[in-house]
Amino acid sequence: MIKEGFEILYQDEYLVAINKPPGILVHRTRLSEDTVFVLQLLRDQLGGTHIYPTHRLDRATSGVLVFAKNPEIASWLGLQLMDFKWEKQYLAVVRGHFKEREGTIDYPLTDPETGKHEPQEAQTRYKWIGESEQPWAIGLRYTTARFSLMEIYPETGRRQQIRKHFAHLRHPIINDTRHGDVKINKWFRENGKKGRIMLHAFQLQLPHPNLEKPLLLSAQPNADFLELLAETDLLTAFDVWKFHPK
Repeated sequence: MIKEGFEILYQDEYLVAINKPPGILVHRTRLSEDTVFVLQLLRDQLGGTHIYPTHRLDRATSGVLVFAKNPEIASWLGLQLMDFKWEKQYLAVVRGHFKEREGTIDYPLTDPETGKHEPQEAQTRYKWIGESEQPWAIGLRYTTARFSLMEIYPETGRRQQIRKHFAHLRHPIINDTRHGDVKINKWFRENGKKGRIMLHAFQLQLPHPNLEKPLLLSAQPNADFLELLAETDLLTAFDVWKFHPK
């Protein structure tokens, strides 16, 4: 997909939004030795137009990603984000079933890799979309494997917040290599399942610098995500939710 160019979700003189594929960093970082980034590839795709990040998605995460076309707009959007005027909606497949159909994870997070050793306030809202149980004996305790499809709204923006929060609940995201369930991830690899993390930034609502109403952007999951939804028997739940969101 990257070789053919990114899927452009929206573009005007102020900003451009894409459907970021999994497996690529947004921009250069001292935490990685990667040499290819969304920033440079999208700049080239736009004919050399300078673009500026306004937020971030993890390397493994796919979905809506917005860049500004000048530094002033990027700064303005950053201020709007800090003022909680953005609303981000993610989809995730996690281990296990939920007793509560919705709730808020309120659990401070540290980030030693970036020097943030003191716990930082962090909240994530979630809603249940659907669940399944497959006859897969993963590990020694159970003869079946349970999965849930979740709708997720991070209310703060800590690095890898969603991944850390669901790991904290003991409902880690499937194929999360850093915070996930090692046994499930290994079983998926060894049984021919797709290895991408089941986390996707599905929708983003944010202020626009020149429009009188917020800009609403949506990005459909890619084929790998949909294939894993089908294999975990959650594709029907996703389709029902997509066309009839609660």
